[in-house]
Amino acid sequence: MNSVASRWIPWAFVLLWSTGFIGAKLGLPFIAPFRFLAIRMALTLLCFALLIALYRPAWPNWRQARQQWLSGILLHGLYLGGVFAAIKLAVPAGLTALIVGLQPLLTAILSWQLGEQHLQRRQWLGMLVGFVGTALVVAGSKGLVFAGNTGLWFAVMALLVITAGTLYQKRHGQGVHPLTGTFHQYLSAFLLTSLLSLWFEPQSQTHWNGQLLFAIGWSVLMLSVLAILLLMRMIREGDVSRVVSYFYLVPGLTALQAWCLFAEKLSAMTMAGIVVAALGVALVLKGGSRT
Repeated sequence: MNSVASRWIPWAFVLLWSTGFIGAKLGLPFIAPFRFLAIRMALTLLCFALLIALYRPAWPNWRQARQQWLSGILLHGLYLGGVFAAIKLAVPAGLTALIVGLQPLLTAILSWQLGEQHLQRRQWLGMLVGFVGTALVVAGSKGLVFAGNTGLWFAVMALLVITAGTLYQKRHGQGVHPLTGTFHQYLSAFLLTSLLSLWFEPQSQTHWNGQLLFAIGWSVLMLSVLAILLLMRMIREGDVSRVVSYFYLVPGLTALQAWCLFAEKLSAMTMAGIVVAALGVALVLKGGSRT
């Protein structure tokens, strides 16, 4: 990513991605989580169908389509399903965010083990510093509450599947137009979240109102369409560890948004964590990876 516009893509992505927790906070009081996800996936499919009709890109072949289906199940269906299931089973959102926040470090370790890239010591240090910053943000937001229940396994599953999905997309998901490829991803994610909703939430009620409609609309247009297209480009054009290091900035940006929108307090620890996480990302980006 060499152009000026491309250099801004990661920052636009992380800003948009950090609003996901805000959208969930706005919408989930009025709708069951898997139903929310199924509706989100269905509307996202409609958006991508319109974009495909407008730009008429090439469709992937059968083998490529199957690879995109698996990416979609991992990156969208199981990851979001795991996060929502963990929170539904009373795992604190902060603890869930901390567990998922291990993704950049885990991705770097697996990429190194698979021989896909070799990180410099500065980058390994940046990964560790970034995670420490994430932990400080979560702890400063009073979200670091350890509770032993089965929901923790769903949070761990979310961590594993988004890591696996990122690596899989980088290795096997290339060579496909982003519009048609992502359409296939959301098709598999829609089928999965619909089945989860039918299985776990058959009697749940949905209370439609303006706040819920805004949460769904924002999640579809800003997250599932724009942010995911930016992420796919980042994965295609950059090494995976550098890409996922930006996720360390998400909890801090979410805390700032909650402060602005919901008047949630920002503690000194949270502010320190935001700075430390940014330092970690800077260390990863400054150190060039040697492939």
